[in-house]
Amino acid sequence: MVAVMLLISIVLGLIPLAGIAWIVVSGTMTTVDGLFEVLIMLSLSGVFFLNAFWELRGKNKPAGPAKPGASSDES
Repeated sequence: MVAVMLLISIVLGLIPLAGIAWIVVSGTMTTVDGLFEVLIMLSLSGVFFLNAFWELRGKNKPAGPAKPGASSDES
């Protein structure tokens, strides 16, 4: 399940980068609309790549100790 989320995050992070490449190739980068589209797409890519980074980072960490449950040893 974690691998699927990682793959989805990477794919959804690459799609806005392809949109940025299209904006640069089509020549609309110098307009105000193009600049704001690039900023929005960069932020979308950043969010998805940050999610992928956290998934990879959390995968390498060992599981923490179990929390002690509410036991009735006091009586």
